[in-house]
Amino acid sequence: MTLKHYEPFPRAEDIVAKMLLPHYGWPHKQAGKKYPRNETSFRSTTSATQFTNRGFTVVLDHQQRKIRFLFDSTKADLSDPEIAAWLKSVESRIGLRPFNPEPYWGFDDLRDLMGEKARNCFYVIADSKMEKGREYFSYQSLLMLSGFSFDNFLSCIERGIIQIDFDARTHHNHGTKFRIRQGFWKELYGEVKQLF
Repeated sequence: MTLKHYEPFPRAEDIVAKMLLPHYGWPHKQAGKKYPRNETSFRSTTSATQFTNRGFTVVLDHQQRKIRFLFDSTKADLSDPEIAAWLKSVESRIGLRPFNPEPYWGFDDLRDLMGEKARNCFYVIADSKMEKGREYFSYQSLLMLSGFSFDNFLSCIERGIIQIDFDARTHHNHGTKFRIRQGFWKELYGEVKQLF
């Protein structure tokens, strides 16, 4: 579930469009079909508990008070021919060194943004169906979430409960998202009350 869309810093660099897509992107699955042949993609659901199969991870740097997005080419899964070919293309485009500039999210900025959006809220679980062009909902459960804790937010990132999800393709960035795994509200909020 998406908690917040928030692009990484440094913002002046337009990290996703100007660095990640052109230098670390790969051919979009619909390139040459739905999209132009040169359509690239950069999609990465990234956790602090492990590297992705392309060598990406996030690290909480408490000293610098930021979440860092890192690339380590030695962590890429070279047993997958597609990833091995992608890594060779990265090497020819920009080299296999760490990101420069390094994408990050500052703790203070995140604290303010998350506090605004997630401090107290409701979470609704519903089934939906379409009938004669209209959508209908059957509400199954309603949770009241209160007492958001930013320290718990950071802990959830460190433990892989919250992940950072990049979702971009050529000329269209769907946004970078902070997402929480289902069923972990008590890890983030002081009080989780089921109303029905």
